[in-house]
Amino acid sequence: MERLFGKKLNRRLLALLLTVMCAVFPAVPVRAVTSSEIRQQQNATKSKLNSANSALSSLEGKQEEISDEMETAQSEIAQNMASIQMLQDQIADTEGQIEIKQQEYDEAKAREEEQYAMMKKRIQFMYERGNASYVALLMKASSFSDMLNKTEYVNQLYEYDRRLLVQYQETRKEVADDKRALEETKAELEEAESGLQEEKAALESRVSDLQSKYNNYEALISAAQAEASSLRRQYEEQTRQLSAQVEAEARAAEEARRKAEEEAAAKAAAAGNAGTENAASGDSSSQTSGTSESTAPVKKTYQAAGSATGQNVVNFACQFVGNPYVYGGTSLTNGTDCSGFTQSVYSAFGISIPRTAESQRNAGVEVASLEEAQPGDLICYPGHVGLYIGNGTIVHASTRATGIKYSAATYRSILGIRRILN
Repeated sequence: MERLFGKKLNRRLLALLLTVMCAVFPAVPVRAVTSSEIRQQQNATKSKLNSANSALSSLEGKQEEISDEMETAQSEIAQNMASIQMLQDQIADTEGQIEIKQQEYDEAKAREEEQYAMMKKRIQFMYERGNASYVALLMKASSFSDMLNKTEYVNQLYEYDRRLLVQYQETRKEVADDKRALEETKAELEEAESGLQEEKAALESRVSDLQSKYNNYEALISAAQAEASSLRRQYEEQTRQLSAQVEAEARAAEEARRKAEEEAAAKAAAAGNAGTENAASGDSSSQTSGTSESTAPVKKTYQAAGSATGQNVVNFACQFVGNPYVYGGTSLTNGTDCSGFTQSVYSAFGISIPRTAESQRNAGVEVASLEEAQPGDLICYPGHVGLYIGNGTIVHASTRATGIKYSAATYRSILGIRRILN
């Protein structure tokens, strides 16, 4: 669709360029016979010049708008690249933490296996050789109290082995859980980086299209400037012709008056008056300057609906936990990405916020810290955004693997907090 639109736009620009080029070299007018005809031509040229200046101003305004769009897009690319670098650094850090957890897991497992082996040896020593060893140990007791002490020692030894084994098993499970959490975080970071890379490619394509349009307007402006310059020269030439024609007509009138005086004294005064009237027949041409007014687009603002409170927004958002994550999606039920989730939630309350995580980072007003955050605030991360629900928790569209879920607000480095509701 964009390609088709671009082709149509290029055809329109080409047609306009041809029209302007034709106007640059207007047909040379036939020299007028009277000053009145020259004035008419001069007024027509002035009208064309005003139109040309207006068209030139309009083209320059449109080119300036495209230049502003390019600057905005390039700024977004710079922010995008900074976020990508931050994500890559976080991915590298997370990978390092995963390696450490893997080492801790291996060590915990080795300790567990070692403890288990030691316990097996004790059991083998105490039981696999028969009860005689155990009975002999008890028979060596010097008294009943001593026998009880030895029995208690054996029981304590077993209890010690069991506690150590349970401890090592719990440590291994805890390390394994930490490792899985880190791997999930890494997957989310990689998902966010992939989205930013796609967004960067789209922005670069947009800049390329804008550059092409900017260059097209450059050619149109050049042609319009040439047309205006040609019309100015034509107007100046017509002014010179008018001055020469008025002077010639004055001389002709004076000559006619002189001849009339010689023919008849009675008609001399009338002839002189007629000549004087002709000599004083010059008038001034009014000039109207074309004006071009460019109305900048007004950014619409949206008022929050009466029922749009932070808690209501959170209650509405939380009912979609468990629904799927789809990159580029905005459906709360069939699949959405992180910024599509927050945008769609607020849209349900009649509130419009930008589409991407990067642009949502500039929406609303800034909140200084997580301690000051309120339900409904946006928690912004590199390439990601979530909705704060209170108690240090967010709800967000996380990854394809986990979908919409709850997470601790500090599970990743926070770039900023934005309040949409006043």
